Amino acid sequence: MAALSAAQGILTILIMIITGYILTAKGWFDDKAAALFSRIVVNVSLPALMISNLMSTFTRDKLLHYGLGSLAAFISIFIAYILALAVSYIFKIGNHERGLFAALFAFSNTIFIGIPVNQSLFGDKAIPYVLLYYVANTSLFWTIGIYGIIRDGNRDEKMPLFSPETVKKILSPALMGFITGVLLILIGIKLPRFAMDTFKYIGDLTTPLSMLFTGIVIHNTGIEHIKFDKKIFLIFIGRFIVSPLLAFTALHFFPLNPLMKKVFVIQSSLPVMTQIAIVSRAYNGDHRFAAMMVTLTTALSLLVIPIYMSIM
Repeated sequence: MAALSAAQGILTILIMIITGYILTAKGWFDDKAAALFSRIVVNVSLPALMISNLMSTFTRDKLLHYGLGSLAAFISIFIAYILALAVSYIFKIGNHERGLFAALFAFSNTIFIGIPVNQSLFGDKAIPYVLLYYVANTSLFWTIGIYGIIRDGNRDEKMPLFSPETVKKILSPALMGFITGVLLILIGIKLPRFAMDTFKYIGDLTTPLSMLFTGIVIHNTGIEHIKFDKKIFLIFIGRFIVSPLLAFTALHFFPLNPLMKKVFVIQSSLPVMTQIAIVSRAYNGDHRFAAMMVTLTTALSLLVIPIYMSIM
């Protein structure tokens, strides 16, 4: 039953992608619609989602209490990202693709698939740990992950990490929403219900718009153009083998709750982070390849996740 429940969360994402594909084939959506969805997600719904998720889940005490667990998640994801960059050099991934490759390799779909999978496996008590991993995954993606994707489009120019221009690009609306949520929690400010409801409803647009965007891109790229080259197989290995092993190893050195450790391993074995495709479109990355990887890893997870669930 747990595996079936988890599979339903994965199928939901695939159905939304297929919906975007079919509506594009019918002429409802085009490249202009994809560009509009990208702008809405990056500039409006993602910042709202950050604030809504953080403030509805964490209190100041919880955020500080779970600090050690968050550090373990940070370390495992950071090592996965650095390893992905090393792999991109070893296997001669294109110079303008390395940042996107590393993001696809290291960052997982921690919310939309992570919550139903862990909830079905461990119950509601796992939710705080799911969101704790989400904090680490999100923080690193919207800093080093975004820097790498931006750098892909600027390889021919000098782009130092701490230049004013780079910092301005990295301080995206989504990251600012995340920072705002954390600061409000630490300061102890509670937003009124109408504000929280507004953030929640707008934030809820993120996943459906991202999936419709993915369906549009896949239709316009053409499924027949999918080529199972070394990049795809390396990302499969990174997502479903390397990242869980790194999480398991890193967690071995931390005296954490056994349930937290199990949740973190499951979180690290999930498909590619869905927002990578839409964000790479916003920053002139290879969003077509990213959209393909969102779809392929989500489909493959129907086989992989039950295996990890059995192990856990």
